[in-house]
Amino acid sequence: MTSDPDHLDLSTFPEAARADVWRQRLAAFGLAAAEDAGAGLSGALSVLQSVSGLRIGRIVAPAQDLRPARVQPRPAPLLFVLTLRSRGVLSAQGHLQYFAQNDLAVLDQGNDWQLRWSGDAKAILLELPRSAVATRLGRQKPRLPLVLGGSVAADMARSMLGVLGAQFDALTQEDLAASEGALLDLLCSALIGEADFDGGAMTPVQVAHFRRVAAAIDTRLQRPDLTLADIAGQVGLSARYVQRLFELHGDSFSRYVRQKRLERSRADLLNISQNGVSIAQIAHRWGFASASHFSRSFREAFGISASALREDNLEARLPYAFRGHPGGAVKHPAKGQPPPPHGEPCDPASDLPEPAPNPDNMADFLLPARADTVHWGYISRAIPPVLYVPSGAVVRVETLTQHGGDDYARFVEGDPGAQSVFHWTREAKPVDRRGAGPMDASIFGRGAGEGFGVHICTGPIHVNGAEPGDVLEVEILEIAPRPSANPLYRGKAFGSNASAWWGYQYNDPLKGTKRHETITIFEVDLERPDEARALYQYVWTPQTDPFGVVHETMDYPGIPVDHRLIERRPSLDNVTIPARPHFGFIGVAPREAEIVDSIPPGYFGGNVDNWRAGPGSRVYLPVAVEGALLSIGDGHFSQGDGEINGTGLEMSLTGTVRLRLHKAGAQTVPQIRGLSTPLIETPEEWVIQSFSFENHLRDLGRSAQTDVYTRASLDRALRNAFRQARRFLIDTYGLTEDDAHALLSVAADFSVTQVADGNFGVHVSIRRSLFGDKHSGNAVGGSSGS
Repeated sequence: MTSDPDHLDLSTFPEAARADVWRQRLAAFGLAAAEDAGAGLSGALSVLQSVSGLRIGRIVAPAQDLRPARVQPRPAPLLFVLTLRSRGVLSAQGHLQYFAQNDLAVLDQGNDWQLRWSGDAKAILLELPRSAVATRLGRQKPRLPLVLGGSVAADMARSMLGVLGAQFDALTQEDLAASEGALLDLLCSALIGEADFDGGAMTPVQVAHFRRVAAAIDTRLQRPDLTLADIAGQVGLSARYVQRLFELHGDSFSRYVRQKRLERSRADLLNISQNGVSIAQIAHRWGFASASHFSRSFREAFGISASALREDNLEARLPYAFRGHPGGAVKHPAKGQPPPPHGEPCDPASDLPEPAPNPDNMADFLLPARADTVHWGYISRAIPPVLYVPSGAVVRVETLTQHGGDDYARFVEGDPGAQSVFHWTREAKPVDRRGAGPMDASIFGRGAGEGFGVHICTGPIHVNGAEPGDVLEVEILEIAPRPSANPLYRGKAFGSNASAWWGYQYNDPLKGTKRHETITIFEVDLERPDEARALYQYVWTPQTDPFGVVHETMDYPGIPVDHRLIERRPSLDNVTIPARPHFGFIGVAPREAEIVDSIPPGYFGGNVDNWRAGPGSRVYLPVAVEGALLSIGDGHFSQGDGEINGTGLEMSLTGTVRLRLHKAGAQTVPQIRGLSTPLIETPEEWVIQSFSFENHLRDLGRSAQTDVYTRASLDRALRNAFRQARRFLIDTYGLTEDDAHALLSVAADFSVTQVADGNFGVHVSIRRSLFGDKHSGNAVGGSSGS
């Protein structure tokens, strides 16, 4: 019986069709858009309907003018609009009402009105069938439209709608059923308390009396022998007068009480804490003396049996929260146990020698990796840029792998830049924040940043003139391993693969094998930089960090491993790993949140982990904030599609990139006009990148950065990839919908990018040679667009 919300995102539709698609979707919700809604419209509208006919929607769109559609059900429903972002004007019959963020408007879909948002808007829409309202308001007709004020009921309704909006992508019909009764009561109570009513069956005094009767019933629903006379005596009214109130309300005492009891029973059946209570006990709790009567009434009211509703609501618990989360109890080292060695202290501000320039790709700017040029485990629109560049600039960017602690001697020792980042003693560590979590280490006892996010990112780079709506092109000219600075390993570079608890393999060990984590260290001979070989492997054992915290698992970025506590063993003998160098993390700053976990990728790029974004490729990213604020990190010497055990072959890399800015406007080429997800261009292919949630920060609400780890699915990612690829073919090559479907099935490759990063990735590879000479050259990168 579970049903997910029906999502529509205009970014997945061809540009020419977006205005019509938007009008059609609004019309399905009983709304009409202004006639001048442009062809370049962007927006998203998601809808979920309950079995009782209640509908809830979430709309995210530019400034909009909305009005009721001409065709409405009879009788027309009421529409509640909670504006979460923006402000505007509500007009009807010559009267204006102004509203702002967090205001709740009530509209009658059977009357004429116009709602205008003045800027980018986000709102929750709730459509109530007139019959559901009539059971609470009776024949009373509130004068609408109305912007509700500060009554207790209105405030509680706003809060409840806000919660439903924040959890929208996970909502089911059962969730709506569990909250529907309380929400209806609150909204109708707010209307009774604040609205003016047309001449109805009840006088204001009778309305007040009926509210007292309803409150008395609510507190006595568990009494199976509840009678009208009991309630009349409780509120000090005659039984005949109370009966008359129900008649004026358009209901009867028995029907009203039965519906209230059914709503309470349904809420208990959907409450996971009540799973140990039988259905018969719940029915008896809410005043049903007969189980058969309860079962029959429940099915008639909600269209599903009580047992089926409960079974459909059961959900399995995940054994772990998400990558980077410092789970488990804090343990302290044994008294007198020394901390592991971590190399000599260094000056975090010490400068690195500039690398020798490459004569073929001479860099205009050099950006070294060191404590004052990196941010660890998070991205943010608030990080001050470490470099300002114009469009067209070539930048050599050094990056460091967050796995340097796996073998400090090979990855870090002797390297001033790496030492400044990884330095960690009992007293301090120069890069204090490691992760997007709270800086207060007392919460989990893991250290500043708490480990919500893991990647060492170099940057951010401010691209002059970049504005929201533009597209930043990152052309990858060259990528090279960072040599080990330890004289013992001259001419070598090293990488690490962690088979970790967040990997797909962790909960599926072979029979007889316990769940465990392993580290495999790889070596690259810089005279043969196109291949790597495994050097050794070890099983993760509990490690004590310099602050005295024991880490049972790889739960915090950069944990220094004490090699006295591990046992090395051979690995992958006679196996050669071919190079697929790329940066797993290439991203601009998102606009939706101040501190953003580096692990889940999104529309802004970030931890995409697609090996096709290597030398010779171009990565296109939609700009969300002024300057774009580009960060690069998570170097991979190689990786397979899926990143199945949680990581690639992680390695510190130095890349040379050219940054081009493509300004928004009609001159932008079709491939990137209105770009809403990362796009990768190689000499042979277009790679359309997609995720379970294109914008989890927007779509999942207040708890997006934790919920994305449990709500992502390959099904969602595949659906989004298909829609983005279809849109790309229609807009770029002029294909029809049916031609696009045919080509995607016979000539495109859908692949799993990664299942390790919370927001699962699926990408679509389309060979450019399919189209002959059309767009076969440098279709985007050939013109700067700046």
